[in-house]
Amino acid sequence: MFWFLLLTMAVVVAAVTMAVVGGGGSAVLQDVESERLTDPLPADRPVGRADVEALRLPMAVRGYRMSDVDEALGRLGAELAERDARIAELESALAGAQAATVTGPDLFKRPGEPLTGENGRPPGEDDPR
Repeated sequence: MFWFLLLTMAVVVAAVTMAVVGGGGSAVLQDVESERLTDPLPADRPVGRADVEALRLPMAVRGYRMSDVDEALGRLGAELAERDARIAELESALAGAQAATVTGPDLFKRPGEPLTGENGRPPGEDDPR
């Protein structure tokens, strides 16, 4: 009787295993397409805050898919580098414009009017007293 129960249990375990694995023409567990990044970052325009907040990376067996994470981080890094370069360019242009304003001609002087110093005379001219 013991051998009969042991043999029956082995047959049942084998049948369940074959059904789960897909042997015998059964389609209990079908191959599932791997999850991919459905909404990648836009390629036709700069990445905005809403794009980053909406980004959802697909899960893999142990965490996130490395290729999708690398792609997203690479794109964000390129966008940040481009923006940093643009900010540096604009700051240097602003500094140049401010320097030209400070050292440039007096904006409140009328054309043809000579420059005057604190005493009302042109700079460098001594007081005749």
